[in-house]
This record gives sequence, C-alpha cells and structure tokens, in this order.
Amino acid sequence: MYLSKGDVLVLNDTKVMPARLFGIKEDTGANIELLLLKEEGSHTWEALVKPAKRVQVGTTISFGDGKLKGTCMEELSEGRRKIQFSFDGIFHEILDELGEMPLPPYIQEQLEEKDRYQTVYAKNVGSAAAPTAGLHFTEELLGKIKEQGVQIVYITLHVGLGTFRPVTVENIEEHTMHAEFYQLTEETAEIINTAKARGNKIIGVGTTTVRTLETIGHKTDGPLQAGSGWTDIFIYPGFTYKVIDGLVTNFHLPKSTLVMLVSAFAGRENILHAYNEAVKERYRFFSFGDAMLLI
Repeated sequence: MYLSKGDVLVLNDTKVMPARLFGIKEDTGANIELLLLKEEGSHTWEALVKPAKRVQVGTTISFGDGKLKGTCMEELSEGRRKIQFSFDGIFHEILDELGEMPLPPYIQEQLEEKDRYQTVYAKNVGSAAAPTAGLHFTEELLGKIKEQGVQIVYITLHVGLGTFRPVTVENIEEHTMHAEFYQLTEETAEIINTAKARGNKIIGVGTTTVRTLETIGHKTDGPLQAGSGWTDIFIYPGFTYKVIDGLVTNFHLPKSTLVMLVSAFAGRENILHAYNEAVKERYRFFSFGDAMLLI
C-alpha cells in the first residue's frame, strides 16, 4: 500500500465552465472565438481572444444571435482582452447553452458528454480547464481509499491560462505565471495540519492542488491557515516543498511549468527516467492520458 491509515488525499474540486464561445463582430461579421479565463468583476471577464487583432477597445461581439453580447473594455497582453458582457437572464445558464468545453488543442472533436471533462467530485464552477489528474478517480475508487482509513479532503483552484503556457524564456525566473483563484476551508486546513503533526503523508492529486497547498504553506512557518486569494506561484527545481509528501500527476508537455513542478519534487533525472519508460511502454500522455504517483 502506498497510502496508509491517517494519510490525507487532497483533491481540487473546481468545475470546468463551458468557457469557449464562438461569436461574430457586430460591425463586420468576422468570426471571433473567446476562452473565458477569470471573472474580473460584475459580468466582466478576462478572455483569450482569437484573432485578437480584430478585437479592440469598443468592439462588440454577438453570441447566439444576440442572446449574449460582449464588449472589449481593455486590451491585455498575449491575446487577452477584458470583456464586459450584457444579457437577459442568468449568465451561467446562458453559458451552458452557448458555450463549449475548453478542450486542449490536441483534442480535435467536441465531447458528446460534457461530464467526460469533469472530475466526479467537481463542485465549484470557475475553471477554464480540468484538473486532469483527478479524472483517474471514480466514486468506487474514492470509496475504497476511504475504506483503507485515508482521509479525502478538497481544495479549490480555478485553472486558468497560467498552468499551460509553455516556458519560452532562457532564464526561467523571467517566466510570468498568470494568477489563479484558490480557496482552502477551515475543515480541510485542520485535517491536513493534524495529519502532518502526527507524521502522516499529504498526497496532492494534480499540480493545481500542489500549487494551492504550497502557496498557502509558504505564507507562514506554521500550520496551514484557511483562506482564499490569487496565486501566481511558479514551482521549479530548487523549490522547497513544505506541505505535500507525494503527488498524483499526468505526463505533461515538454518545456511546461508542470514538468518543472514535478521535477522540483522528484528530481530532474528521475522524471526523465520515468518519461523515457512511459514512452517505451507506450503510456498515454496529457489530459486523458496515464498518471504516475510520486512519493
């Protein structure tokens, strides 16, 4: 057994929004695609826009024959825009009707069942992508883990663009992570703190869970404290882990911040060896691929 009675398995209960919208510019009829990244205020969202050069301040985009309209309020870097939406009704209901699941670009077809890109424990709506390490867990498997005396708790981190942007700079310290919203409850913090105090292991499921726990863990020298906020933590070799003792993670794209995070935990040579073995054994990579447990 890799997990013992009293250990804690930490899962990210974020829920993916159907955050990809396809509309037309009202003045020209040009096709525009939006990927909603994070809510900035009342019906105002930061969005990744394609093609961004066609969307300037004042541009209005119509979705679903005008059921939803978005106006560009500010131009941001890297193809992002701040969009103010107008509509009649409830925003998330309209989004459920008009939006598509924001699948990774290497998946060419839309899923017939939207829930295939959700974890079975997804609860808090707000992500632009799924915490895919959690896709390996079924209700049955989680039940068996609980039967072994392992505690299962949840944090929330709404996954945004920062998790997936490749590192393109020579000096990794110059790479900028986009901030993502997180939340840790009093109950989860207490369970983790109690387990660590008695010497049990804390296992994070997915890099998003790890980033959340380590963000909070590095705020103080003592126990974890409940709270919420925004994190732009960038974990790469040389980083000192304070909270987790292991993690479940998929096989990631090269030159990604995710590969750097797991290398910081397990060591670059160990990760290269694991990836070479995965290639040799024809493991599946990326979002719907296989996973590994690092302890």
